[in-house]
Amino acid sequence: MLLIQLLDIYSVIVFGAVIISWMGLSQDNPIANFLHSMTEPILAPIRQILPDMGGIDLSPVALLFGIRILRGILLAALLGP
Repeated sequence: MLLIQLLDIYSVIVFGAVIISWMGLSQDNPIANFLHSMTEPILAPIRQILPDMGGIDLSPVALLFGIRILRGILLAALLGP
């Protein structure tokens, strides 16, 4: 199903954004800019909900966890009982 594939692709984008953030690339970098623009609109509200972890950003982990749950629900609905 297309939606499941899109969720998988978005998971890779989120993972890429995490790796890029560890590398400390400038926002002027086109790859960093693309990944940031694709993930930040969803990660920012998650950051506001999560408690402060002393500088550790767990919002990508929460997002990836949510994507996996949604993916599982969609697969279960497709496969049926």
